Amino acid sequence: MSLFLAWSLKAALFLLVLAIAVALVRLLKGPSAQDRVLALDCIYVSGMMAMLVLALTYGSSMYFEAALLIALFGFVGSTAMAKFLLRGEVIE
Repeated sequence: MSLFLAWSLKAALFLLVLAIAVALVRLLKGPSAQDRVLALDCIYVSGMMAMLVLALTYGSSMYFEAALLIALFGFVGSTAMAKFLLRGEVIE
């Protein structure tokens, strides 16, 4: 791995962790439920991207599988929360 790529992966991981921290603040202080759902979406997408950066850094396929699971559960959770906010119930 070249020095530039190693440095770029570390910088990307730092920025993703920073994005998670900022979204966590919005999740805790969000004035409305929509803000909190959007912050949760940002957290899971940033977490998934952090897993992919870790997979590239360490060359392990386990991180790819974890990223796939985070994407699947995040999508299902976002869909359920959006449906709950629109209609007041998840399962009709």
